[in-house]
Amino acid sequence: MTDPPAADAVDARLREGAFLLIDKPRGPSSHQVTAWARDLLGVSVAGHAGTLDPNVSGLLWVGVGPALKLLPLVLEFPKRYIASVVLHGPVPVREVQRVLAEFLGPIYQTPPVRSAVKRERRVRTIHRLELVEADGPRLLLDLTADSGTYVRTLAVDVGEALGLGGHMEELRRVANGPFRESDAVPLAVLADAAAARAAGDTAPLLALLHPIDEVWREFPTIVVKDGAASALAHGAGLASGGILALPKPFSRGARVTLVTRSGELVATGVALRGSDEVGHVKHGWVVDETRVFVDPTRFPALWHRAERPESARTRPADG
Repeated sequence: MTDPPAADAVDARLREGAFLLIDKPRGPSSHQVTAWARDLLGVSVAGHAGTLDPNVSGLLWVGVGPALKLLPLVLEFPKRYIASVVLHGPVPVREVQRVLAEFLGPIYQTPPVRSAVKRERRVRTIHRLELVEADGPRLLLDLTADSGTYVRTLAVDVGEALGLGGHMEELRRVANGPFRESDAVPLAVLADAAAARAAGDTAPLLALLHPIDEVWREFPTIVVKDGAASALAHGAGLASGGILALPKPFSRGARVTLVTRSGELVATGVALRGSDEVGHVKHGWVVDETRVFVDPTRFPALWHRAERPESARTRPADG
């Protein structure tokens, strides 16, 4: 069998789901950048994960097709930033380093007034917070934090902890989980690739479209039995009896991927039990909140729904 034409390869990648790593410039919103990417790709819908404010630059994940269902997974990745913070007065470098160390680990944050989310106090973890350079009141910080951390708020809190106030001057996202800014491309590169595709050369655009397995393979995988795969494809959860193998350990509440014995992604979900517990669960689901990635018609109905009240949920996938 001959390989499909390059144009078909691009179309197939878009249908299967793909993502772009865009180097967002300062100025436009994340929504606007995503809309431009959507139009350049010639698709009807695109989405992004990890919103960057208009005046913030850096790596922005843009997904199309089934990749949109991976948004909850992408949002699990910690994010790394380089931040320029201006203190409202002089302070010794040693004191700055001492205070920065106090912010490592779990911290409480309340979203700013202009945030798009509900203003409730919540916990976020700062995994790394290092002083790269100090130039008078200006600090250059290298930090890695949980998704949803407000770096602008963190800069204000650091200034207050130093007793003189401070604010964030500039911010750039340089990594999102395993993906780095070196993997991202400016919109101009995407535009050139789209123009090349229109002229008949699809290789540049295909190179920019990352397949979705680059994301889901970063998470713990559960290999499921054929019957369980069929049930999952039709919207069921997963019971312990449907598990064939657990290649990697995971904890309760972790995002997990559910694959067939041949390695095809069927669904993603949230683990209700840790990998060391699932073998002891005799009844009920061990993975819930599933998002299906396959066409259910490709999977024959090897299971049957029990007669239950209308309020009952679908029977677990037990193989």
